[in-house]
Amino acid sequence: MSQLEEAISRYQKILESEPYQDLAWAEKLVEQMQAAHLTESGRLVCPFLRPHFLTRRQYETLIKAAECLFSAIDRIKQMVLADRSLMDRLELLPAEKMLASLDPGYPYLTVSSLLDTHMTNGSLSFIQYDADTPAGMIYGDVLADLFYEIPPMKEFRKRYTLTKLASRKHLLDAILAAYRHFGGQRQPRIGILEFRQPFQATSQGEYILLAEYLRQQGYEAEIVNPDQLEYRAGVLRRGTFEIDVIYRRVKAHEFLLRYDLSHPLVRAYRDGKVCVVNSFRSELAHKRALFDLLTDEKLTADFPAAERKAIRQYIPWTRLVGPRKTTYHDQEVDLLEFIRNNREKLILKPNDDAGDEHPVPGWEVDQATWEKALRRALRTPYVVQERVEVARTSFPVLFYGQMEVREMQVEVHPHAFLGKVQGCSCWVSAGSGFSMVEGLTPVFILEPKE
Repeated sequence: MSQLEEAISRYQKILESEPYQDLAWAEKLVEQMQAAHLTESGRLVCPFLRPHFLTRRQYETLIKAAECLFSAIDRIKQMVLADRSLMDRLELLPAEKMLASLDPGYPYLTVSSLLDTHMTNGSLSFIQYDADTPAGMIYGDVLADLFYEIPPMKEFRKRYTLTKLASRKHLLDAILAAYRHFGGQRQPRIGILEFRQPFQATSQGEYILLAEYLRQQGYEAEIVNPDQLEYRAGVLRRGTFEIDVIYRRVKAHEFLLRYDLSHPLVRAYRDGKVCVVNSFRSELAHKRALFDLLTDEKLTADFPAAERKAIRQYIPWTRLVGPRKTTYHDQEVDLLEFIRNNREKLILKPNDDAGDEHPVPGWEVDQATWEKALRRALRTPYVVQERVEVARTSFPVLFYGQMEVREMQVEVHPHAFLGKVQGCSCWVSAGSGFSMVEGLTPVFILEPKE
């Protein structure tokens, strides 16, 4: 039994021991999460009763691999900006291309980002890059503070040393660095941009938590909706609140479905009057076709050896779906024929996850369904990606007031700020398909006490 398996087993035994079978402590944890805005649409963002653990060695390996890939992704993005034919391969909307061409006023292509990661049997697979100022980092910090103090964790900490992986401070530092490069001289007033759905009475919890944190650090911060923004006399504002920095969690694709390029935010951005984090240029990397470019060895031939090795080792083979010849493990193949004949080891994914399209894992569908999905992928931009081994482990779940132990799929998300990994979050789900039980759980580095 590995160190982590032993630790998880010990934690589960603590939960099943006499003092903790009474779930009063769990009910109190639920109340604390609700009071701390750790809910979305009335559901807890964390229905689990255990955090995710990483060893120090695992975390250091994750940092080294992820930072190498963040560097390679930045190189690809620079190549795309300089070569229109490469930009075309990302299948951007015309308006997205225009926004990407605008100088954000600072040199960083991405201020904050993450990688969706599967860690299994000592190996890593990065299956997606997320560059839209990703979710989870604020929730993860607050969840870690709450979990650290629950009674079962206090008992568990008698045997193990646990280290929190906080991200909030690093996010703020990165925002301020971008603002200084942008030319900002004063303490910035920060607008947190969100779309509020018609049925949504209040802001999402993570927006509220970020606004509270920024105010605690001495910054003026407000949650703003695109409909509330005005741009006049060179100032972007929401009512009387003048905005120096927009923290953007709204994807450009979603923004452009509702607004055009005359929107006040776009005009202020074009005029260099507001610092947008992440900039609209980050959309270059949000498309899944980015991994098509990243795994094209003709494009990466001049990359540093360490980056080329990391790409081969950690990024699954990915191609934009279309009628063409390509290579698979150094062999030339007809792409459509290859997809059609290798359903069991491939997954089809929409190029942009902002729409109504969904991934289709070939190993979960029959051949007729697979070929139907392939025809759809020829009409709407899709990528095909090689199947990776997913990480699964048992998690105690609070379900309708009872504790159940379920086998769950685990994705670790290292957070990067200006290309440096500082903390990570964890997404736990049943896997593909709809499930009532999924969400975030905090991550701790676990080390045995001497």
